[in-house]
Amino acid sequence: MTRTWIHNATLVNEDRRFKGSLVIEGERIEEIIEGNARPAAACDQETDAHGAFLLPGVIDDHVHFRDPGLTHKADMQTESAAAAAGGVTSFMDMPNCNPQTTTLEALDNKFADAATKCRVNYSFYFGATNNNVALLKELDKTRVCGVKLFMGASTGNMLVDRMEALRTIFAEAGMLIATHCEDQHIIRQNTERFRQLYGDDPAVAFHPLIRSEEACYRSSALAVQLAKETNARLHVLHISTAKELELFEDKPLCEKRITAEACVSHLMFCDEDYATLGTRIKCNPSIKTRQDRDALRQALATQRIDTIGTDHAPHLPAEKAGGALKAVSGMPSIQFSLVSMFELVHDGIITVEQLVRKMCHNPADLYQLKGRGYLRPGYQADLVLVDPTAAWTLTPDRIVSKCGWSPLEGHRFTAQVVRTFVNGQLVYAHGKVDPDCHGQALVFER
Repeated sequence: MTRTWIHNATLVNEDRRFKGSLVIEGERIEEIIEGNARPAAACDQETDAHGAFLLPGVIDDHVHFRDPGLTHKADMQTESAAAAAGGVTSFMDMPNCNPQTTTLEALDNKFADAATKCRVNYSFYFGATNNNVALLKELDKTRVCGVKLFMGASTGNMLVDRMEALRTIFAEAGMLIATHCEDQHIIRQNTERFRQLYGDDPAVAFHPLIRSEEACYRSSALAVQLAKETNARLHVLHISTAKELELFEDKPLCEKRITAEACVSHLMFCDEDYATLGTRIKCNPSIKTRQDRDALRQALATQRIDTIGTDHAPHLPAEKAGGALKAVSGMPSIQFSLVSMFELVHDGIITVEQLVRKMCHNPADLYQLKGRGYLRPGYQADLVLVDPTAAWTLTPDRIVSKCGWSPLEGHRFTAQVVRTFVNGQLVYAHGKVDPDCHGQALVFER
């Protein structure tokens, strides 16, 4: 097996940083060395990190790769390549594709497809509906990352709006339930009111008033209530309001059964940005006020927010035409999630140790991932080198996602992903993704 020595690095792991090096043997981390000592045995390859941060690969628990059925705008191959370019070594993909991942056959087909396409590691959520609760008991808990539950507006028949079905899902899922929480009744009322005032397609600035704080809080509160009543393992995705933070506890992950995710979009943007970025930042839940954004940022430095995901959701530029109701919701973000969060490190909002905790360690612990998410001997060598001082400006030619655009175009970043390793393979370096590299299906210790 090939032995690779990454030296002259600043390793960040388990709430500390130190100068040192790391040895990869085959797929796994063989040795971690503090200081300037050399490996115990000779290595075939050497990589000088030039002082850059060496982190565990990012685990993104929340993506929409549009595959199968919507591959005109994204697919597993292009988006996993974008992930690799951004230092993301594992992803968990949502079920609202075509066909939806709401049957065992569709789930199996997705895993089979991923094995041939994905440049990084992968797993898939099973989508709960009003009518497929009986299938939850048949899921392989070591293979499926979780059950996705839409408790708000969603694609097709994936909105679960019957209280009886909700209670059954919470009681019988038997694994982590990841929820999209927006109250559809409130959204319908707001939509009708704004249509009467401003016509069939109000300006995008009204999006956070239609998909309001109340709609988010009411639905998130219901999810938390159901989880407490059933002792379910609940992870509420893309918290977008300061008020919702009141629903979650500021204590260690290992002591909680109800956890929360913040997404890069809600941490980077606020409603003031609609004036310049328009529907490019239209997403569900909506981008809300500066006060909400700042509260989410501050919560990252606590244990109230447990993970940072992307809700990576590519669309073609033409599909983003329109206003609050006609433009589609979602934006591409996986390639620039890590460097975006390094902006918060640069600004003193979080530390690099907290970043690694929220983007690497906590997702691994939360989902009970086997052998990933940490720099530890014996763990899979999913690694990313980040130069925190290599400033650069995002131009369209650097975008790997198939959709070809980003709301962050023109932004000057202070950090840059230098190399990404997946299972010991160098999948990204010098601005290029190796098309011969393939990820593995994630395994969960449940």
